[in-house]
Amino acid sequence: MFGFIAPSVTFGQALTSPEELFGSFFNDVQNSHIFKDSKTFADCIPLEDPVFIIEKYHHEKNEPEFNLDTFVHSHFRIPEEIKAEYIPDPELTTEQHIRKLWPYLTRQPENQERGGSLIPLPHSYVVPGGRFREIYYWDSYFTMLGLKECGRIDLIENMINNFAYLINTFGHVPTANRTYYLSRSQPPFFSLMVRLYSEMEGKKILKKYLPQMQREYDYWMDAGNSSGEDFTAYRRVVHLPNGVVLNRYWDDKSTPRPEAYKEDVELAADAVDHHQISADRVYRHIRAAAESGWDFSSRWFADENDFSSIETTDILPVDLNCLMHHLEKTLAEAYLLNEEYECFQLYENKARQRCEAVENYFWDDSRNYYMDYNFVKKDFTKSVTLAGTFPLYFKLARKQQSHYVRKYIRLNFMRSGGLLTTGVKTGQQWDAPNGWAPLQWITYKGLRNYNFHKTANELSDEWLSLNEKEFKRTGKMMEKYNVSDTNLEAGGGEYDIQEGFGWTNGVYLRMKNRRR
Repeated sequence: MFGFIAPSVTFGQALTSPEELFGSFFNDVQNSHIFKDSKTFADCIPLEDPVFIIEKYHHEKNEPEFNLDTFVHSHFRIPEEIKAEYIPDPELTTEQHIRKLWPYLTRQPENQERGGSLIPLPHSYVVPGGRFREIYYWDSYFTMLGLKECGRIDLIENMINNFAYLINTFGHVPTANRTYYLSRSQPPFFSLMVRLYSEMEGKKILKKYLPQMQREYDYWMDAGNSSGEDFTAYRRVVHLPNGVVLNRYWDDKSTPRPEAYKEDVELAADAVDHHQISADRVYRHIRAAAESGWDFSSRWFADENDFSSIETTDILPVDLNCLMHHLEKTLAEAYLLNEEYECFQLYENKARQRCEAVENYFWDDSRNYYMDYNFVKKDFTKSVTLAGTFPLYFKLARKQQSHYVRKYIRLNFMRSGGLLTTGVKTGQQWDAPNGWAPLQWITYKGLRNYNFHKTANELSDEWLSLNEKEFKRTGKMMEKYNVSDTNLEAGGGEYDIQEGFGWTNGVYLRMKNRRR
């Protein structure tokens, strides 16, 4: 199953990120604003040996008639956004549209682009759509929810095997199968994917993917040679008093992201001017926020209105640590099934300790809500976000806490089209007025876990109605929605709103079928 060897990219430049491969030429292109979206050039496919292109560029660039735009289009194949190749029948329901859309969002191994920054995968997979032309890690779990409703167990298995392949090859699941994503991951949903598959195929699935779950856990828990002193960190691990270990988001590079190059350079310059912080530290915070999937949100800012105050790596996120608890519990059960009783007990203890830590470090008694924790400032962050519902999803909250969270959801997040992500409007896409499918599902399921069915049903009614309204108006499923004013489109962020859209499709189908 895992014997597939990914072909090296064009002309043997295997697994080299484009900014490293093309050097100053890459910088010149990204700073030239040839493309509206920085990701476009990062995804371009060289038509000739990159070494030849670089040499030719440096030879010609100072000639009077040289045109960089023309040069790039002559030496690279420009990727197109993924759009549905059919116009949906106006008589189709939203569900019928989604079922017809899966094939257009599915990539087969033999049809994958070769060359450039794409890392080919051994099995078929579903992409989100639009500018997102590759498989994304945490997106895929929510996409799988819908695939399950459509009986596409084969595609779920293929996608999980792709992630297992990536773990076997790189030691972790990158953000997506691009070389420029190899230095970071995304919220660790692999154990949830394995659980989902096991619901269909039995507990043997936990044993089957035990080696990959263990290796992913080792990636997130890599403490290097750190001393373990209180309130110190190494990569994604943070040491706290009394031997408590929690996780943060991180990226192993501290340079501008290739897929958002000019935006990162501009933001770092602003941060250096206003906050006397080094550019490489800003890049690290930006990249860590990208690993979180919440790119970007005031959640990561010291000042909610100032992007340049970003401080992601100082923050312990509540949702990440709930996901890590799930991974520990799943490892424990897999080891028990494998009759490895010492390992079972080890991970049961780790899960218990993390459960206690979630209570101690993320529950804010003054707000009666789960908050992120800044371990540098040794205090809760100021940002109240929908991430605080993750303890309900993973059943880590006490009953009284769940009641407080439900009240928070109703008073602070619920709007006419679903749930806000945060309560502040900053121009960032993971802030008001936007709502996102994965967080609607996490909250919906969390409410149901604690028998708040009335609130959960109100939420699902509002979200499904908004999806259906926008589909009827546009014929499209969107990446995100404006849940405050359902007559307006969502906005904000580094790129235009995308259509497709994998996780919206998946959550819609699962939520719709649960209401029947």
